[in-house]
Amino acid sequence: METSQFRGVIPPVVIPLTEKKSLDLEAFDRSINRMIDAGVDGLFFLGSSGEVAFLTDAQRYHVLQEAVAIVNGRVPVLAGIIDMETMRVIDQAKRAAGFGVDALVATAPFYALGGPKETERHFRAIREYTDLPLFAYDLPVCVHTKLDPDMLVRLGEDGVLQGVKDSSGDDVSFRWLVLENEDAGHPLQLLTGHEVVVDGAYLGGADGSVPGLANLDPAAYVAQWKAAQAGDWEKAKEIQDHLARLMFVTRRVKATVGFGAGVGAFKTALWQMGVFNTNQMREPVQPLEGEDVEAIVAILKKEGMLDPDAPVRA
Repeated sequence: METSQFRGVIPPVVIPLTEKKSLDLEAFDRSINRMIDAGVDGLFFLGSSGEVAFLTDAQRYHVLQEAVAIVNGRVPVLAGIIDMETMRVIDQAKRAAGFGVDALVATAPFYALGGPKETERHFRAIREYTDLPLFAYDLPVCVHTKLDPDMLVRLGEDGVLQGVKDSSGDDVSFRWLVLENEDAGHPLQLLTGHEVVVDGAYLGGADGSVPGLANLDPAAYVAQWKAAQAGDWEKAKEIQDHLARLMFVTRRVKATVGFGAGVGAFKTALWQMGVFNTNQMREPVQPLEGEDVEAIVAILKKEGMLDPDAPVRA
């Protein structure tokens, strides 16, 4: 399998909704093209930033159908096949493949929790049903299983996995994963999912990043990747400092926590920037309003993402 294409900046795409909570195709097209025009190296649909846990199967397939059509082969498309247990994930994999995606992304199972033996078997079972490149999504905060670096590299060597999207928050484990992957001949493409420490991940040897914040400022992440590739670590850090401050949009929210404050802030920022037409969320999460919106606008202006005189959209 050709996996070298899965490197650089691959944003997990945030999904715009209309006021009636249906897919906003106009905003979807605008957002996707904005990121491609900025020079991103791929796009990841149906991840956490894409509200995959809140979508019915029909809604997932609608997103994939429209996404593949809009991208139209310009960059690789990765599709999340995230579901509770193995056979449900395999069903998602089969359906996603039918839409012409370039790679699949799966977490560990997350309802009938098992141990290391079951987690490894989960990924091996998925491989039996697909020939597409398969990425393991390390997301213990949501699935309650931390993926072991030894297991991941073993699965890479065996051709089961072709990459890892690491959103574990465990930078020590990620660094060990990078080292073990190199010792094994680099069977895995390793991507960090952490917006505020991307420069450190690149310095440690990551093959790229999957930052939700790139929906807001894709150009900065692309510039950072180029700086890192050129060995300009001072520039990479300078850009990272801007992005870390921009990430404050998720930290200044007071009305809610978790997903509503994270993706909710991204949607609100994109709405205020004119990329999205609303900041609508999937049930049961409510869109941000009032002081939270004002705080996000203040950060966008401070970081140069909005004109200082731009009014708050209502």
